Amino acid sequence: MLDSLVTSKTRVKLLLKFFSHANSGYLRSLAKEFDESTNSVRVELNRLTEAGLLLTEDEGKTKVYKANQGHPFFHEIKGMVSKFLGLDDLLEKVVKRMGNVEKAIITGDYAMGIDSGTIELTLIGKNLDQAYLNFLIDKTYEKISRKVKVLILETDPGNLTGILVFGN
Repeated sequence: MLDSLVTSKTRVKLLLKFFSHANSGYLRSLAKEFDESTNSVRVELNRLTEAGLLLTEDEGKTKVYKANQGHPFFHEIKGMVSKFLGLDDLLEKVVKRMGNVEKAIITGDYAMGIDSGTIELTLIGKNLDQAYLNFLIDKTYEKISRKVKVLILETDPGNLTGILVFGN
């Protein structure tokens, strides 16, 4: 859906990154994360900044980008990204009823802005209710027609790449 409205794959990745959670990033780290050239990422960052969707802050010599929460379309874009990811309801239920969820990170194709039909989600937390999670995964498939694969880790290995959708 989002990828048919926004034709630039790099722009889709940036929108997913900045509007799925309060993420921030700088040019080189985003290019590396998305496996894109710094030039293609720079062009899209400039376009989104000129449109007022992203704000920049200087941290030393580095320019850091983040979503402009004061933009009139911030909540609409955030809602579209959540619906695109198809995890808005699932995440809300997981966080409320699964136990001690510390982080939820979307990995795989969806983190890259590609709608492959399978959403990969990594949950970090202890004593999470696996039976309830299986129930939610089935309900999510019925609702959004996408498979959800979940990996549960008790501790954050520190090297996960993807889009942080819950936690710090």
